[in-house]
Amino acid sequence: MKKAQLLYLCASMLVLSCNQDKSNAQKNQSNPETKAPNTQYQPAFAGQTRAPGMKSDFKYQVVILDKSLKFPWGVDNLPGGRLLISQKFGTFRIETLSGKNPIQISKGVPKVAPDGQGGLLDVAVDPNYAQNRRIFWAFSEPQEKGGALLAIARGNISKDETAIENMQIIYRATPAHTGKLQYGSRIVFDKQGNLFVSTGERSDKEVRGLAQSLQASTGKIVHITTDGKPVADGPFAKTADARPEIYAYGFRNPDGLDWNPITGELWETEFGPRGGDEVNIVRAGKNYGWPIITYGIEYSGDKVGDGIQQKDGMEQPIYYFDPVVSPGSMTFYTGDQIPEWKNNLFLSGLSGSCVVRLKIDNNKVVGEERLLFGMGERFRRIKTGSDGNLYVVTDSGKLLRFEKVK
Repeated sequence: MKKAQLLYLCASMLVLSCNQDKSNAQKNQSNPETKAPNTQYQPAFAGQTRAPGMKSDFKYQVVILDKSLKFPWGVDNLPGGRLLISQKFGTFRIETLSGKNPIQISKGVPKVAPDGQGGLLDVAVDPNYAQNRRIFWAFSEPQEKGGALLAIARGNISKDETAIENMQIIYRATPAHTGKLQYGSRIVFDKQGNLFVSTGERSDKEVRGLAQSLQASTGKIVHITTDGKPVADGPFAKTADARPEIYAYGFRNPDGLDWNPITGELWETEFGPRGGDEVNIVRAGKNYGWPIITYGIEYSGDKVGDGIQQKDGMEQPIYYFDPVVSPGSMTFYTGDQIPEWKNNLFLSGLSGSCVVRLKIDNNKVVGEERLLFGMGERFRRIKTGSDGNLYVVTDSGKLLRFEKVK
């Protein structure tokens, strides 16, 4: 490996006697957050925030595979050991796991509204890609009368991998809005081949309350077929005037979705305002509270609404951060290359400039570690690769891989 490719090396200084008492040592370690919280809000239960710090007790390295990406956003695995990456201004990129000879696709991609937090957003590879070459993606779609909305599209990568064919928009999160912020969005497949999609509430005070409305699809987790239709028998399918595709509601800007490999449940992470980034378990028909309850405050320093954190009928986050790390995405590590991290939850921090590792036990966070802190990068998307390693992309255009040093 070339020295120029070696980005960061973490080496444990623990000796055997410390390892034997590791669990007790972790209990006494303070959380890695060094800054004071924005509020004096109290958690609803012990361990809901600032879990004990922990430290990986093995050597690992992070290798730069490519540093020529242009504002990467989404990452998914293609068959045969490659990665499909979406880029904010409207192109896809196919990367080998060596980082050599990338392929860029722009033909056939619909126009995006790239201002603010818009652009070409998440991408998800069809489970049957080897047969149908189909992908799904999220993007901010410009509207004729101004503004934009989150749209979900599907298409096929051509056999020569130069274009998207048969592009079709299958779903739109309405209403549209003139703002340029908080579209969401992540896409994951369920076991039946349907899609769960997270949608942002678009940030502005005049529209964010629609996260509580069952007549709007912003600030939601929606459950749709690959044709964009509501999955049958959803929790609100028989509720008058409700959108039948809504699976759960009351979210701010949910940019992370993944399946817990132990429980099989869908987990979500979202941006808070000043404080209040959340990790949630998404359950059918539940209300996750935004903007009525939150552990954050307005950017101005004012309270959000009545400034309450708990309310009957509204779900509490499994975990929250104050100050924020700005979780751009999440992945449960399910690979075998780094056994010590198996089933841990990883978040890619944007303003936090770090990768956050959370150890989960019985649906509670019992330990937190911050990796790659101090590099000055905004980590946009983290993903378990098909080779069992952990991959992450940065806003500066780097594709990185974590590797255990053997």
